[in-house]
Amino acid sequence: MQVTLSAAVTANGFLDDNTPRRLIISTPEDWAEVYRLRGAHDAILVGAGTLRRDNPALLVRDEEVRNRRRTAGLLPDITKVALSASGHLDPTLRFFTEGEAARYVFTQTGETSAWDTLATAIRCDEPISARLVVTELEKRGVQRLFVEGGAQVLRMFLDEGMADTLRIAVNPTLHTEAGQGRAHFAYDPPPGTPCVRERFGAMEVTTWTLRPDTSAEDLPLLRMAVEEGFRCTPSRTSYCVGAVVITRDGRIFRGYTHETTPTRHAEQEAIAKALAAGAELRGGTICSSMEPCSQRASEPESCTQLILRHGFAKAIFALYEPDCFVQCRGALTLREAGVDVRVYPDLAEDVRRANAHLK
Repeated sequence: MQVTLSAAVTANGFLDDNTPRRLIISTPEDWAEVYRLRGAHDAILVGAGTLRRDNPALLVRDEEVRNRRRTAGLLPDITKVALSASGHLDPTLRFFTEGEAARYVFTQTGETSAWDTLATAIRCDEPISARLVVTELEKRGVQRLFVEGGAQVLRMFLDEGMADTLRIAVNPTLHTEAGQGRAHFAYDPPPGTPCVRERFGAMEVTTWTLRPDTSAEDLPLLRMAVEEGFRCTPSRTSYCVGAVVITRDGRIFRGYTHETTPTRHAEQEAIAKALAAGAELRGGTICSSMEPCSQRASEPESCTQLILRHGFAKAIFALYEPDCFVQCRGALTLREAGVDVRVYPDLAEDVRRANAHLK
C-alpha cells in the first residue's frame, strides 16, 4: 500500500488552537491541491479526535477531479476510514452522513454502536496500530491511503515506519498565540531524505519521500513466484503457491508447494535450496504468490516464523490468504517484526487462477 501523510500547520507548528472554532490554516490554493491529492487515493483516514472536533466530511470537493473519477468508473468520493478505540462516535457526524463512498471504523469495542448501519466496523482484538490498519485495508482492496490526522495518528504511522510520503504545508503568516496552540506536529527528517518544496498560494509545502517505490524491481520477481505456483499439483487441502528467494548479493532460488515433500510450502522449498547452496539469507527478500502462512498443522514452524528466523528484510506477495483453512495473519506478524511487506494485488488474479480447484 502507498501511504501518504498530510498535515497543514501554523508557522510555529500547530495543527489547531484551543478556541471552539475550527482553525483554518490552508489557503484556497493549498486546499485545491489537497483535493487533487485526495482524488488520487483510494481512501482517506483520520482519528476520532479529528472527527469530534472538526466534523470533517472528508470529500473530494474539486468537481474536475470528481468527474475524472467518474470517467474512470470510480465513485467521485474516496473511501472514508476512522480510528476510534472506544467506538463512541456520533452517527450525525458528516463522516457518516455526507458522500457516496464506503466507510470503515476501526474499533476495539465488540458492542453494537449507533453508527453500525452507516459504516463497516473493523473490530480489533488488539490495540489499533498503523500496521494493523494497513493490513486490514489492503485486504479490502485499498491500495493508496491518504492520512490527514490528527497529530497522534500521523505520529503513529511515522513511528511504525508505515508512511511512504509525508506532506507538510506551513502557513508562514499564521502564528498560534502562546498558550493557545493545540496538537503540535513537526518532522525532523533523517539526513539525505529526498524532498520536494513547493508553494501553493501563501503555503510553503514540503513533501518527503520516506520509502522509495520499489515496484519496478519487485514485480518481475513476484511474477516469477506466481509462475512457480502453476507448477504445483492441485490439492484439496493446500494452496498452489510459488516462492522466490533473492539474497543481498543477487542470487535467486525458486520453489513451489510440495515440490520435494508432501508437507513443504513454497517458501520452505525456496529457502531450503538457498541454504543448500550456502547462501546468506539475512537481509534478503522473499517473494510469495500468496501471503506467507502463520499457522501450520503438518509442520512445527509456519512460513512466517521461518522468514523471521532467517532474518529476511523484505517480503512481497500478490494475494492475501483466503479464510479457507485458517485465518492467516502472516503479513501483520511480519510487519510487527519490522519486515518491509509489499503487496501487489494486480497479480492476484493469476494466483486465484492457480487455485481454482479450491473454489
